Amino acid sequence: MTDIQLYTQISSLPADLKKEVKDFVEFLKQKSRSKKNLKERKFGYAKGFFKVSADFDAPIDDFKDYQ
Repeated sequence: MTDIQLYTQISSLPADLKKEVKDFVEFLKQKSRSKKNLKERKFGYAKGFFKVSADFDAPIDDFKDYQ
């Protein structure tokens, strides 16, 4: 649909529906702006935030009955 066709369709609407179209266009603009503000995640961003103990993979004594 071209801009002229879209304009023709909108101009044929009653005033209350034109207001709804205007509100929807504003919503779409806001939605588009908020997507642009998202930052791309980078691998290794949380490096150094967590410490894993040296015996992390060692069996847990409490689960010996189940192994």
